[in-house]
Amino acid sequence: MLVPASVSDYRLLAQRRLPKAFFDYIDGGAYNELTLAANRNDLDALKLHQRVLRGASNIDTSTTVLGQKLAQPVVLGPVGLAGLYARRGEVQAARAAQAAGVPFCLSTVSICSIEEVSAASTAPFWFQLYVIRDRGFGRELLARAQAAGCTTLVFTVDLPVFAARYRDVRNGMTGRPSTVAKLARLWEIVRHAGWLLDVPIGGRPLTFGNLAQAVPSARSLEATKDWVDAQFDPGVTWHDLGWLRENWQGNIVIKGVLDVDDARAAADVGASGLIVSNHGGRQLDGVPSSISVLPRIADAVGDRLDILMDGGIRSGQDVAKALACGAKAVMLGRPWAYGLAARGEAGVTQVLALLKRELEVTMTLLGVERVGDIGEGALDK
Repeated sequence: MLVPASVSDYRLLAQRRLPKAFFDYIDGGAYNELTLAANRNDLDALKLHQRVLRGASNIDTSTTVLGQKLAQPVVLGPVGLAGLYARRGEVQAARAAQAAGVPFCLSTVSICSIEEVSAASTAPFWFQLYVIRDRGFGRELLARAQAAGCTTLVFTVDLPVFAARYRDVRNGMTGRPSTVAKLARLWEIVRHAGWLLDVPIGGRPLTFGNLAQAVPSARSLEATKDWVDAQFDPGVTWHDLGWLRENWQGNIVIKGVLDVDDARAAADVGASGLIVSNHGGRQLDGVPSSISVLPRIADAVGDRLDILMDGGIRSGQDVAKALACGAKAVMLGRPWAYGLAARGEAGVTQVLALLKRELEVTMTLLGVERVGDIGEGALDK
């Protein structure tokens, strides 16, 4: 039996427990997965600068992001379909985040609804919204999120259209799967008995909780994808952000920024923060890694809004590297999804504890006691 010691170990446990189609949905990227690989490779290429005899004995990983105190500079980012990885998965992840003292961000395309997550957690959580054509339904989602006590809206702007994800196509997760593909997926489900008992049987209802009012058959992946495809609006511009501000009273964070001019535009429209992100390598393949563009975006607008980063984070050392490059915090996607798929709420809790401990060790060896002191000097250049 594997005793998990790293996020990579939780990935292996998730791979064993999940049917192939659902694991590949978490794990895969767009097209040839070049950007997916770059996110990891470029983080690995950064070298940390060790210091000794610095008296770093009172390590404090806490920080403040968007006015909210965090026990460590980590946010559980929006992950679609998380309720398919473990029974009522979004609820379990939200509970783990609350216990760890970090925010949880609920995806628009979650299995558990805004209201279900709110009822299960006493801590305020964040909500993620896509660019959608139906402004009336978008307004309803925003009203529901505010009624549930959500303090921060994450507006995803790098998904005006779906990019091809070859693993999903091969597994029948997108398009119209053939009969053979459907039978293969059914066999994968049947042979993963633990997951079958936990999620399809024990985790009902398996509907898209936030979309039930808009999608005639929110239980069906195909029907939901048809609706989502029709709703994504590539014609949206920065001028449309005024509508968002009119309908949201809290923080607005723009997710999916890789360009300095776009970062300046986000600041100009009054965003509270932005997330340097290439959608985890799941959209435009061949764009730079998030970590490689983070420093110049931080230099350009870091004094105007809070900057977060996602893409490739797998350890506390990676968190420190992101902070050294200018981020105030990182967003996690795959790491917490792996933990959830492997061991439910306990797995998410363990992943967060692992990252925090690794960050504490890293800070000690860097010779700094506060995350705010992790700057360019933490990197060996």
